[in-house]
Amino acid sequence: MSYTLSLFTKPWKEETPDELGELAAGLGFNAIEFPLRTGYQVEPGNALKGLPALSRTLERYGVRIASVASGTQEHIFAACQEAGVPVIRIMLLSYGECDGYMQAESAWIRELDELCPLCEKYGVRVAVQQHQGQGVFSSMDLRHLLERTDTRYIGGIWDAAHSALAGEAPEKALDILWDYLILVNFKNAFYRRANGPEAEKARFGTYFTTSEHGAADWESAVRYLRSRSYEGVVCMPAEYTDTANVGRYIARDVRTLKAMLEDRA
Repeated sequence: MSYTLSLFTKPWKEETPDELGELAAGLGFNAIEFPLRTGYQVEPGNALKGLPALSRTLERYGVRIASVASGTQEHIFAACQEAGVPVIRIMLLSYGECDGYMQAESAWIRELDELCPLCEKYGVRVAVQQHQGQGVFSSMDLRHLLERTDTRYIGGIWDAAHSALAGEAPEKALDILWDYLILVNFKNAFYRRANGPEAEKARFGTYFTTSEHGAADWESAVRYLRSRSYEGVVCMPAEYTDTANVGRYIARDVRTLKAMLEDRA
């Protein structure tokens, strides 16, 4: 199985580009997903110069930028083309002024259609990630959306944690999305009670945790990917509710995942 292993560098805002490259390579990654957002090493307003410069720095450490998490303005597409970044990751979370999910879905499809000329012009694809909440959440939600888009330019991202929060078996979810799959995210989470039993109404929140302690079955997901000879990007978002120990957790989780991917589990 051939794959690119990518680290989402969102937790590391203060590091220099050289430190990012050293960090990713030292953990065993050969790529990153970069948060092209305000407050990070490169911000959207400086993307046209900053993203190619970041890419050149990372290349010295054997690390490339496999995707960015950012907006979809034209200058972001142009910056990605210049830096050799093939994918912009987005999520569809808000209904805006739409009346309910189905109306919002139709609006999202129109928005994605409007991005296709930019995808074609700059040679960059847009990938939609599922996310817990009222937006595009389950794998079938995402497939239903993608079935009505131009998949030469628009694709999907399966996220292990959010898929598990939707109650999905990974092999079923991946099968649903297989024809549209650009990238897979490996993280883990579970629901936990957010208030006590004496409360008038129970409230639950999400807790993001390590590979073995969440609701997502990474081993089943990897078995499916291996059975289909997946050759795309495998991204680790390094998202943990216990933010003080992100470095320790991701170092352990990447070893766990690589052992699974390389059939050494």
